[in-house]
Amino acid sequence: MKKWYKYLIAGCLAVTMAAGFAGCGSSGDSASADEQVVIYTNADPEAQDAFKHALDNNGFEGKYVLQAFGTSELGGKLMAEGTNIEADLITMSTYYIDSAQKENKMFADLTFDAKTLQETPSYYKPTTGQFGAIFVNTEVLQKENLPMPKSIKDLTNPVYKDKISLPDIMGSSTSWLLAQAVFDAYGEQEGAAILKQLEANAGPHMEKSGSGPLKKVKAGEVAVGFGLRHQGLMEEQKGLPIKVVDPTEGNFFLTEGVAVINKADSKKKELAMKMAECIVKNSRQELLKFYPMALYEGETVDKTFEPAYPKQYKEALTVDLLKKHQQLIKG
Repeated sequence: MKKWYKYLIAGCLAVTMAAGFAGCGSSGDSASADEQVVIYTNADPEAQDAFKHALDNNGFEGKYVLQAFGTSELGGKLMAEGTNIEADLITMSTYYIDSAQKENKMFADLTFDAKTLQETPSYYKPTTGQFGAIFVNTEVLQKENLPMPKSIKDLTNPVYKDKISLPDIMGSSTSWLLAQAVFDAYGEQEGAAILKQLEANAGPHMEKSGSGPLKKVKAGEVAVGFGLRHQGLMEEQKGLPIKVVDPTEGNFFLTEGVAVINKADSKKKELAMKMAECIVKNSRQELLKFYPMALYEGETVDKTFEPAYPKQYKEALTVDLLKKHQQLIKG
């Protein structure tokens, strides 16, 4: 893991993908609706745009339809429907991909190679990675005479009552980054108590969306929020009174990946496989502008985006582990 992070956070924002990461796909006329590859995704709009640009610029325009879902909604479909799902290709949180493969054996082994910094299973390749962090509206913090937090646990202080905004673990995968940090640092019993106190302090500012807390921090509705680190940094770099704080418990991360459904239609599966390869090999330069986390050999990111305390959770991330953490917090 240490070796991986050595590469993960090195250098300056740039993509120098290997020569093998050349264009893929072939040009052609638009396919009929029943011939189009159906892509299901939980990705944010910025990532969806990067996927579309990669596909459209490499011969696949008109040959696919992309449909967006929330993480829990798409995850539920993967777990319940298996290979009967309408999609031919998905991009999704990798913990859901792993859990769905274990449950349903629904993904085909990828037929292309792309050298990742961290070893991945044969049935997916990563598309994005996101770290968690605290962010602060410095003007509101000063106005409310609140201390600058250094840790997640600091936010249990009663002085932050109704002054913080957090994502809800029942509706946002971003919240799991916060929960992982707390459980890793303090254990399950103390960690659950801390997380419940955090929810009490957030009060009406618990958000179903992972980006909700940052919106409230930007608007000055609260002083402090938790969310995706790169989103806070981008607002900070715009000159807004936003400061990103890396919590001492650690910057935990989640990845999303692309996988091909192992369907009987070999022609459609082959086309989906080519699109998966195209996404991996042609969207990364654009994706790194919004998700500055190196995932493949040859990629580097600006040191501005280097988290102070990068960590990986001690257990493999699975849907069952997420449910366990949800129960500990809400039970």
